[in-house]
Amino acid sequence: MEQKKVIIIGGGIVGLSTAYYLSKEGHEVVVIDKGDIKTGASHVNAGYLTPSHIVPMAAPGIISKGIKWMFNASSPFYIKPRMNKDLMDWGLKFMKSCTAEHVQHSMKTILDINLFSKQLYLEMQQSGSLDFHLETKGLLMAYQTSHAEKEEAEVVAWARDLGLIIKQLSKQEVQVLQPDVSMNIEGAYWYESDAHSTPELFMKNLKETLVKKGVTFILNSTVSAFQKKDSRINSVVTEKENITADEFVIASGAWSESLLKSLEINLSVQAGKGYMLNVNKHNGINLPAILLEAKVAVTPMQGFTRFGGTMEISGINNKINSKRVASIAKAAVDYYPQIVIPQKSIDEVKYGLRPLSPDGLPFIGRHHKISNLVLATGHSMMGWSLGPATGKLVTELISNQSSSLCLVPFSPERTFGRKLFKI
Repeated sequence: MEQKKVIIIGGGIVGLSTAYYLSKEGHEVVVIDKGDIKTGASHVNAGYLTPSHIVPMAAPGIISKGIKWMFNASSPFYIKPRMNKDLMDWGLKFMKSCTAEHVQHSMKTILDINLFSKQLYLEMQQSGSLDFHLETKGLLMAYQTSHAEKEEAEVVAWARDLGLIIKQLSKQEVQVLQPDVSMNIEGAYWYESDAHSTPELFMKNLKETLVKKGVTFILNSTVSAFQKKDSRINSVVTEKENITADEFVIASGAWSESLLKSLEINLSVQAGKGYMLNVNKHNGINLPAILLEAKVAVTPMQGFTRFGGTMEISGINNKINSKRVASIAKAAVDYYPQIVIPQKSIDEVKYGLRPLSPDGLPFIGRHHKISNLVLATGHSMMGWSLGPATGKLVTELISNQSSSLCLVPFSPERTFGRKLFKI
C-alpha cells in the first residue's frame, strides 16, 4: 500500500478518529485546527453511542413543531430568521427531506453506521492502547405523558424490526435499575444497544496517543486558502505557512461549508448550537436518559452528570441564550425531583456547534471537483457516536481499500428529497 502524507483540517472527534486509523495504516498525518482542540462540540456533547437514534432529524412533523417552538423562548428548537442565502438553501433542502420515504430509507443506513462505530469504540477500549471511560448500560427514553409514549412507540416498532432490543419499563422498574434516585415519569423505553462515555477524557487521551504515534498537530492555526492545480490540491495556506500533502480531509464540522467555498464546492452545513450543564456531585443517576418531552439528554459521566439539549440554528456565534439554558435546568428538576442544579453549573454552561446536514446524514466521501480531497462532516447530532466509523471509512478511501460500509447514502454530491439509494 502506498504511504501518503495526509492533512486533516479539524481536530474534533471525526478528525482525531481519522488520524487514529490513518496512522495505524502507516500514513504520515498532520492535524490542523483553528483552536486548541480542548473545546467545541466534541467536548460538549452527551457522549452517547446511539444505535437507538435511527430516525434522521429531517422527518415528517418537524417543520410544524419547529414553527410552534420558534415562538417559545424556552423551546428545545429554534431557527433565527435572517436573510442568509446559505441558510435558505439549507432550509429548502431540509424541507424536501422531511418525508416518510426519507425516514424509511435512512433508518437502516443510520443504524448500520452507528453499530459499526460502537464496535470500533469497543475495539479501541479492548486494545488497551487507549484508556477512556465507556459503559454499555443502554439508554432510557423517559416519558411523563401518553403522547410522548405513543410517539416513541412508533420509533420502537421500527427499531425492533431492525433487530434492536428495547424493553418498555414502568416507573417502578426504572427505579429498580436506578435505585439511588427517583424519576418523575410514567415509564421509559430502554434501548439496550446504546452506550455512553466521557468525551473530554476520550479526546485528551486520544490526542496524547496520536502524538506518541507521530501525528503532527498544528493548533491555533486557521486555513485561509488552498493552492491547487487542475483538480488537485497541492497545499493548504495558513497565516504562518503553506503545508503540502498528498491527500486532504475536511473534518471541520460547522465551519466546513465556508471552508469549501474556496474550492468551489457547495456543501449545505448549518451550525446547530447545543448547551451542556455539568453537575459535579454524586446524585444517584447511573443510567443515561433522554427526557422525551423536554428533549434533554442526561449522562452519568466520569466524576459528574451532564444535562444537555436544545437545537439553536442561529449561525456561528458564541452567544449564550439564558432562557434555553434555564429550560435545561428546569427539565432536570422536573424529571429528577431530588436533583439540585447549582448556580455555578448554570454560570459555567458550555455550548457546542453541531454540523447539520439537510437530511440528517453525514457527508463522507470524495467530490468530483477535487480528486485528492475527502469530506467528513455534517454529522448533525450523531458526531460523537459516528466519529470512529467516519475515521475508518475515510482511511479506507485514502488507502484504496474496500469500504466497510456502502458510502452512497453519505455522498457529498447527493440530492435531497429524492430516493437516492436502496436498502
